Amino acid sequence: MTRRRLWLGVAFCFVAGDAMAMQVRGALLPNFESTFGVSESLLGLVAPAGTVGFVAAIVIVGLIAGRVNARYVLALGAATMALSLFAIAAAPAYSVFLLALLVQGAAAGVFRAIDRPLLSHLYPERLGRVFVLYALAWAVGAVAGPVVASAVLSIADWRATYVLLGLSILPIVAAVWALETPSEWDERRLERETLVQLLSKPGIRGTLLGMAIVGGIEGTIFTWLPYYAGTFLDRTTANLALSTFLLAYVPGRYAYSRLVESVAYLRLLTVTTALAIPVFAVAVGWTHVGMLAAVFCAGILLSSLFPLLSAYGVELAPEYSGPVSALATAATYAGIAIVPTVVGVVAEVSTIAVAMWIPAGLTVVLFAVVLVMRIRLE
Repeated sequence: MTRRRLWLGVAFCFVAGDAMAMQVRGALLPNFESTFGVSESLLGLVAPAGTVGFVAAIVIVGLIAGRVNARYVLALGAATMALSLFAIAAAPAYSVFLLALLVQGAAAGVFRAIDRPLLSHLYPERLGRVFVLYALAWAVGAVAGPVVASAVLSIADWRATYVLLGLSILPIVAAVWALETPSEWDERRLERETLVQLLSKPGIRGTLLGMAIVGGIEGTIFTWLPYYAGTFLDRTTANLALSTFLLAYVPGRYAYSRLVESVAYLRLLTVTTALAIPVFAVAVGWTHVGMLAAVFCAGILLSSLFPLLSAYGVELAPEYSGPVSALATAATYAGIAIVPTVVGVVAEVSTIAVAMWIPAGLTVVLFAVVLVMRIRLE
């Protein structure tokens, strides 16, 4: 196995483990509630505790990617990730549990601030395919997370889930430490003037706007889809809606990893976003169990957005892949933070059925953004 493939495997294994750690939270919320005896409002701090640390770390480390030793930073991120997962498992109080979640999110952000930029330097000629496969690894981990949590709960306490996750990260720590920093790592140092120049590029601005919209669409689906489906389906079937959506990411991203080598990013995105508009409308408007089929189709189409847009942005400034990836991630999480909140407000003053048309409408906006970028920049 070549050195490049070893680094590729390390990055894929870590992002899959990170996705599992993120997705098990939802499945374990009732267990957190019973163990720590907290209210639902305090239970709501679980998601932000992990997200705040992740976003802060990935932005800070990404912006200084050209000033650090990639291997040391990756080793630090992976080691801290493993230790924080063990700390979550051992947390004696809810405050300690939240602090450990914050550290775990930050550790994941440190690692992921460097891993995709590293892969972009290792595979500059196949960047699009590698980024889509990286996103596929995330999807596999996300789908597996709740399954692993359920399997562990059938034979042990919820804390064992985090022990297993921590143990799964240890081989990654050892692998990073054993490998050498690739000679291809030639990330440039980012100066303030360069950052201004990057942000002045129409392609970069379009990418960041597109990523914010993608974050809004995906964040709303992750947060509100099961709740919305529960207004006309039984709870068990409604909970399958999100699993169906995430499961569609696996075949979808595998297909895009093949297509991206023969179809330009913006051309492929134009097709997928155009098709997503009617499919998403059917998924929202069809109040029947058949909506699960529309949700699966929507997942296949929407799974193209994050990896292809981020790859497009990085290829505009490959020597600054760390900062571009960091800014793209920040834009995505801005959408994740804002749009689901707006959907909740609209649902309260109207109905969730009305509010769910917001992400459907955003697919139209995203199509317009991609189409304008394609017309002006290709």
